[in-house]
Amino acid sequence: MKIRKFSDIWGPDVSISLWILAIAVVVIGYYNVFLGLAGALLLGYLVYHNLHAATRKKEELRLYIENLSENVDTATKNAILNLPFPLVIIDDQGVINWYNMLFSSIFQGEYILDKKLSSYLSGVDISRILKNKMERFKNINIKDRYYDIYCNLININESGEEKNIIIMYFVDKTDFISLRNRYNDEKPIAAILQVDNIEEVIKETEEALRPALVAEVDRRVNAWAALNNASIQKYSNGEYMIYFSHKQLMSMEEKRFDILDSIREINSGNKIPITLSIGVGVNGKNHAELQKFCTSAMDIALGRGGDQAVVKDNEKLSFYGGKTKAVEKRTRVKARVIAYALRQLIEQSEDVLIMGHEMPDLDCMGSALGIYRCCKGLNKEVKIVLGGVNAGIANLWSELQEDEEYADVFVSPQDALQICGANTLLVVVDVHRPAFTVQKQLVEKAEKIAIIDHHRRGSEFIENAVITYIEPYASSTSELVTELLQYMFEKPKIKQIEAEALLAGIFIDTKNFSFQTGVRTFEAASYLRRMGADTTLTKQLFQDDMATFLTRAEVVKGAQMFKSNIAISTIPVNAKNPALVAAQAADELLNIKGVNASFVLSCIEGDIFISGRSLGDINVQVVLEKLGGGGHLTVAGAQLPGLTMEKAMSLLKKAIEEYLKEGER
Repeated sequence: MKIRKFSDIWGPDVSISLWILAIAVVVIGYYNVFLGLAGALLLGYLVYHNLHAATRKKEELRLYIENLSENVDTATKNAILNLPFPLVIIDDQGVINWYNMLFSSIFQGEYILDKKLSSYLSGVDISRILKNKMERFKNINIKDRYYDIYCNLININESGEEKNIIIMYFVDKTDFISLRNRYNDEKPIAAILQVDNIEEVIKETEEALRPALVAEVDRRVNAWAALNNASIQKYSNGEYMIYFSHKQLMSMEEKRFDILDSIREINSGNKIPITLSIGVGVNGKNHAELQKFCTSAMDIALGRGGDQAVVKDNEKLSFYGGKTKAVEKRTRVKARVIAYALRQLIEQSEDVLIMGHEMPDLDCMGSALGIYRCCKGLNKEVKIVLGGVNAGIANLWSELQEDEEYADVFVSPQDALQICGANTLLVVVDVHRPAFTVQKQLVEKAEKIAIIDHHRRGSEFIENAVITYIEPYASSTSELVTELLQYMFEKPKIKQIEAEALLAGIFIDTKNFSFQTGVRTFEAASYLRRMGADTTLTKQLFQDDMATFLTRAEVVKGAQMFKSNIAISTIPVNAKNPALVAAQAADELLNIKGVNASFVLSCIEGDIFISGRSLGDINVQVVLEKLGGGGHLTVAGAQLPGLTMEKAMSLLKKAIEEYLKEGER
């Protein structure tokens, strides 16, 4: 038997009774030696017996643990070999060391031992596993099935050498993915279809041909719905409600809503083209929210001039179409209604603030002065928010400074925030995007807002406006304000400088009545002429100095052609009035034969500004929307903060290429 230490014998293994007996033997031996000797012999026997029993129990425990370990190892091996899902073991280089039968069945029993896992499986980054020790890769596609792969990094010591192995478990998610895809494909989608100009088209069509025209529109819309397995209901002349699945929406988007082109091609005696607008609602929590989404999408489509489809997926907006110019509305009913509503709103307000966009042009300033005159005619306290005077309005500003009435009219954006109270009306002109206004915080603070603008509506918008008057068909905001003036008062009184500012706004945005000009544009100009606007003096408001003229000529000279019909140029560094020169140079480039669109880039305080112009064949608004800008089909702009000129040029060319590819579909 193995010799035990004294501490082992008289330690925790010896029962308390032996300790008591030992003390008793010592006491007895003190009084009687023979009895003490007998007690000592008995004590020795008991100690021996106790030690032997303890040793036997420990040996039994050791054998039990060894057997248990062997059983666990066997169970572990059996579990790994018979796991109900695929498993593979690889080394830290991605080489396959071992795999079970289920993993082998994925690859039809192909022998893949000692081969790179990456040769058979993409989407799994070994470096991520080595870094994080435990990793999960979701929805990995293998042989038309989908797996979630769970990975564990294990460090082992083999013959004194440290080694890493990776165990990968494959959980088949194919049924779940198939169910999810089916759910997504079958999700209900709601859409509103509306013929933009059905009344104008019918009026301009011979009476005998009108029924055939309406029937042709219905036939094409219903045929398109049937082709997409959609349910359609016509609820008024030229207006439809349509329901279909998400899978069909993907097909419609892939074809870029070809019904827009089909409707535009109708030629059944109509003298003007028919255009269609579509508002689509996606991923609403319920049918009510779905209806709200498609109604909002339709409002945006109409606000952008119609002839397009807008898909609203919660806050995400996608645009399709918009290839034609907005059709001019010949009826002035809406202008009359807006004028009446705006007058009431002004009368109910304590004071009025008028605000335009950053770096205002003559259209912005002219329309602001027009609204100023409306408010003064109703005896209201009114201020115009102006961040600073730029070259585009410098001549007008000089004229205004000579009139004492305007001495206290203009306030800074900071002062406007202090003036704005609970009953202040904020009128936003020539812009509808909060980020582009002179003072964004003023939009957030004002409780009553009216918007008057002629730019096509973008995804960013002032949502809480009481009155929204956005008409993309109009040549300018000045044209819209001029009409409002006429309907707001029976005999409006307007100063000559204000009439000239409004007329200059129309001049500048129509390029002297060359672009975006309709019948109502000339009517507005005629009215302003009767109100005392002098065309010669108006022309002087946007005259340039010699330095600006020479810089513009240099920009035109340095233009380069892109895709054979698009001119792109840049403003020289440190040039005077870069924003003004960019806009003017973009206009000038369109006078060159073979140029259908032009883009001029300028750098102002570290930000890149792009001015885009087009003759109509290329939609510069859609191009620059890809860069966060907006505007009209023929006139648009964008701002790219913090970029170099080279990077901005690269992004612009990429956006043009994407636009042209979309047009080829």
